[in-house]
Amino acid sequence: MTGTLVLAGTPIGDIADAPPRLAEELAGADVIAAEDTRRLRRLTQALGVQPSGRVVSYFEGNESARTPELVEALVGGSRVLLVTDAGMPSVSDPGYRLVAAAVEKDVRVTAVPGPSAVLTALALSGLPVDRFCFEGFLPRKAGERLSRLREVADERRTLVYFESPHRLDDTLAAMAEVFGESRRAAVCRELTKTYEEVKRGALGELASWAAEGVRGEITVVVEGAPERVEAVGAEELVRRVRVREEAGERRKEAIAAVAVEAGVAKRVVFDAVVAAKRSAG
Repeated sequence: MTGTLVLAGTPIGDIADAPPRLAEELAGADVIAAEDTRRLRRLTQALGVQPSGRVVSYFEGNESARTPELVEALVGGSRVLLVTDAGMPSVSDPGYRLVAAAVEKDVRVTAVPGPSAVLTALALSGLPVDRFCFEGFLPRKAGERLSRLREVADERRTLVYFESPHRLDDTLAAMAEVFGESRRAAVCRELTKTYEEVKRGALGELASWAAEGVRGEITVVVEGAPERVEAVGAEELVRRVRVREEAGERRKEAIAAVAVEAGVAKRVVFDAVVAAKRSAG
């Protein structure tokens, strides 16, 4: 009978945020695969837990090589607990390869839900949360970073990114260039930690702020692109006003309503109506 792979969320800052089941899993797992065994040791000490199983490292550098070993243990009936330095495994952290390999072998995969910097930053940002997408870390090279941002320039959903503090100013400047300086965003720093800070504002403003230097773990939340309004020609503007007038609206109200639905200034609609009247006369 095959074992079980458990993905365990760990605190992103405050140790008190550790889910209750985490201590139980750490104590009872046959194998604990940890992104950093030293940080795991600090975590178990803080929780007052003494692991009974074997502890192995599982990080980006050895993820490919160690996955077959862990899958073998799972197929053999072991309960394998995967923990990363902070947050949920496989979300910009090691884990995806192991989950995919376990699923391929029909091994049960479950989770101990825990803190997530992505969702925490999204909730604190003050930006729309009904639809969002997580973009992880942007490329380090400037050209590749701009290219990646251009791919989502028209994305309507709220965007969430991870970024390192020493690249934050360049990233925000690139976002301001591609998305526009007025696009709203929030920089969430040191979430749940002593010096937690959420800096909200336009991308241009945030880029200037970050140029002075920022420290800590960073999550950036960016407002989605505004809805594109198709250009409406003068003839169509006039036709829409006429339809509303025929339905009983006064011209002033009709012009105002058409301007809103077409996404143009009232003066544009007014001028179109006046020009059409002159042509007809």
